[in-house]
Amino acid sequence: MSGNAHVIGAGMIAFGRYPESSYSGLAVPAVLAALKQAGIAPGEINAMWAGHAFGGMLTGQRIAKEIGINGVPVINVDNACSGGATALHEAQRAIRDGHCDIALVVGVDKLTQFGGGTLPLVAEDWEVQQGMVMPAMYAMRARRYLHDRGATTSDLAEVTIKARKHAADNPYAQYRKPVTVEEVLASRMIADPLTMLQCCPTGDGAAAVVVVSDAVLRRMGVPAMTVRASVVHSGTYAPGHRDMLRPEITYDSARDAYAEAGIGPQNLDVIELHDAFSVAELVYYEALGLCEPGEGVQMLRAGETTYGGAVVVNPSGGLLCKGHPVGASGVAQVAEVFWQLTGSAGDRQVENPVHAMTHVTGGGISGLDHGACAIHIFERKMP
Repeated sequence: MSGNAHVIGAGMIAFGRYPESSYSGLAVPAVLAALKQAGIAPGEINAMWAGHAFGGMLTGQRIAKEIGINGVPVINVDNACSGGATALHEAQRAIRDGHCDIALVVGVDKLTQFGGGTLPLVAEDWEVQQGMVMPAMYAMRARRYLHDRGATTSDLAEVTIKARKHAADNPYAQYRKPVTVEEVLASRMIADPLTMLQCCPTGDGAAAVVVVSDAVLRRMGVPAMTVRASVVHSGTYAPGHRDMLRPEITYDSARDAYAEAGIGPQNLDVIELHDAFSVAELVYYEALGLCEPGEGVQMLRAGETTYGGAVVVNPSGGLLCKGHPVGASGVAQVAEVFWQLTGSAGDRQVENPVHAMTHVTGGGISGLDHGACAIHIFERKMP
């Protein structure tokens, strides 16, 4: 690769329910906000990548025409929950390889189109045929975590408590009201032991970031974050027994991301990780190398993953509070860490962060931990 890729602008809409909106109606305000922060006009965009899962054909082109982006390559990316992050992976690679200088990355999805319930999975999958849905899979993971790690259901609830505290200062999050352990555990049971307040809300949303080359960044002279690592993995097929507490796709992706970035987990100041369910955050503490296997719940109890701790995990409130409109989530994570690294996160600002990570997994396929995982590591770059 011949150069670096840098994020210089980010935008998103408040995640929520917009049943009357189109996909382009969701995405355009986020794109315009990202372009404004970057100081880039639509006509300067060289290429565009649009991540989504349920938008149908030519989602990116429908967004581009509303903004005045014409005649450039527009690439649509479907990679389940990792779609938006995979779109960034492809955009930053095009920048670093010299194929373009200014790229737009959009993530968008509209889940209100399904009228509620769990997300539809591919019917031909045999586990899906047997009734496997994401809450059920994470509930099994939670049961194994409680058994093997000496954790309690109150520990699972504490993940939600922390997320709500962080989200209280995030105007883009769906759930911002503080809750107690008792309220979390008393909320409606979804898949034992996971109650409703331990499951991410569905909804609609969009986020966008502007990515540029070294030459453009030098010309612009604006605050930025540099892509130090960008890794996308697919799962490894293994029929039969599955270790629910060792998500190999995240372990492998994190290992490769740290190697590419030349740093370790101890260097991270901010992480936005895939906490679609409360137990996921605890499992991913271990998979991302923040602690040794078995020590995740101790990290949480000691306050090591909130403000004043070793690393602030999900300052946005994470998927548990911000919401999870699938294709938008990976880009929204990048937007959050961009604001953190450039000191523009407002009341939820982490003190003097230098390095940040985003992590998102996607898709349920029998025999695989997940179908896709995307991890990015970023470094602050001030003018």
